Amino acid sequence: MTGLKNDRFLRALLRQPIDCTPVWMMRQAGRYLPEYRELRKRAGDFMDLCKTPELACEATLQPLARYELDAAILFSDILTIPDAMGLGLYFTPGVGPQFSNPITSAADITKLGVPDPETELRYVCDAVTMVRDALQGHVPLIGFSGSPWTLATYMVEGGPSKNFSKVKSLMYSDPQSLHALLGLLAEAVTIYLNAQIASGAQAVMVFDTWGGVLTPYDYQDFSLNYMSQIVNDLTWEHEGRRVPVTLFTKNGGQWLEAIADSGCDCIGLDWTIDIAEARARVGDQVTLQGNMDPCVLYASPQRIREEVEAILDSFGPGVGHVFNLGHGILPDIPPENVEVFISAVHELSTIYHQYD
Repeated sequence: MTGLKNDRFLRALLRQPIDCTPVWMMRQAGRYLPEYRELRKRAGDFMDLCKTPELACEATLQPLARYELDAAILFSDILTIPDAMGLGLYFTPGVGPQFSNPITSAADITKLGVPDPETELRYVCDAVTMVRDALQGHVPLIGFSGSPWTLATYMVEGGPSKNFSKVKSLMYSDPQSLHALLGLLAEAVTIYLNAQIASGAQAVMVFDTWGGVLTPYDYQDFSLNYMSQIVNDLTWEHEGRRVPVTLFTKNGGQWLEAIADSGCDCIGLDWTIDIAEARARVGDQVTLQGNMDPCVLYASPQRIREEVEAILDSFGPGVGHVFNLGHGILPDIPPENVEVFISAVHELSTIYHQYD
């Protein structure tokens, strides 16, 4: 179907029979790996690492050299689009991503334009192409972006926030301006993801990290509506195959039915919902991805295996499950515990894939 040596991840996204449950991890290329820390030191700066395709390719492949993962995810950042819009992304130790030119007025929004993937974001597309070539069909490559709402929160807040007071103030006092920003970002994300697909990404994912801070009505209006637009306008087929899309809203368990109705292939789950409940609510409409608490990886090998087994048992037999953490792996997780986790998923899941 795909020409891949290992295509169980793509087959799971499309709800097709597989031999065992596929597994990958959000932030699987990152600070928990000593080889990544060495690479970061060599790069000198996080953004230099992201913007140098050869280095981003190396970071993407590092976890694949250690573990039997079923997918690679491009090493990049969710905030590349606002950076390309001229907001000046930089990272402060202990704080995280920040913008030197955040949005402070409605007039700032009118000055923004959609970045061209062939110019301002060329480095991302070049990295995608390099990774695909380097993988040599071993596993599929996932491309990604932040959701319009999540990008907007950083652009208006200027960085991380505890209460999102600035972007919510804009939302309640001037919703028209915020909708204008979100519409622009939806267009930019669509173009960006389609460029990643054209460059070689075989599946894509939209990270709605901060959708869960919204009220139910506001989530539909300011987050999900724009992700649905993106899903509708994505390239659905490339290189003669379907390109599946996953939507992940952290703390989004209350909206599973609405997310499934967006047209996405897969819903990413955090650890705050039982995957059995999620499966019961969405049925066979979409695949489910998740959803082990990343902190389980601090535990003993036996405890990690027990948690993997509990989640597999909760989902039950049949198609439509991609195993993942409920959010990104944490920087001080022991790398050897990751090996236990991945091996446990493959070993313990085979009994759930006995098809007639």
